[in-house]
Amino acid sequence: MDMQLIAIGHIRSSIKDRESAPKMEHEKGAVRARIELDPAYAQGLDSMEPGAQLELFTWFHLSDRTPLMVHPRGATDKPMRGVFTTRSPNRPNPIGLHRVTLISIEAPATLIVEPLEAIDNTPVIDIKPMLKGSK
Repeated sequence: MDMQLIAIGHIRSSIKDRESAPKMEHEKGAVRARIELDPAYAQGLDSMEPGAQLELFTWFHLSDRTPLMVHPRGATDKPMRGVFTTRSPNRPNPIGLHRVTLISIEAPATLIVEPLEAIDNTPVIDIKPMLKGSK
């Protein structure tokens, strides 16, 4: 069975590198960004409306896939912790999870969202609506 992880689109953001990216979406520096989906996925946006809360799953294409321990938030003054207890992008399979608000949809398949801390050109691998009652 051939199972592949494929990008359905890419993020277009003013954040250009890891050093300037906030660590989480609600920190200072998270921005309004565009998610440009492959037009083949346009039907998947049916019934999405501005104001919806979404979870974006991304592939951290610039991550180091070898660490099993990291300094939390990159702060070298803090002791190292196991990577699975942190939100570090450096991990064996670097999948990002981002909570955003849908601002608008532009034809054929572009979402405007905020706040987003992902770097420009980050691949998007899935979009899910947040469950009601989620914080």
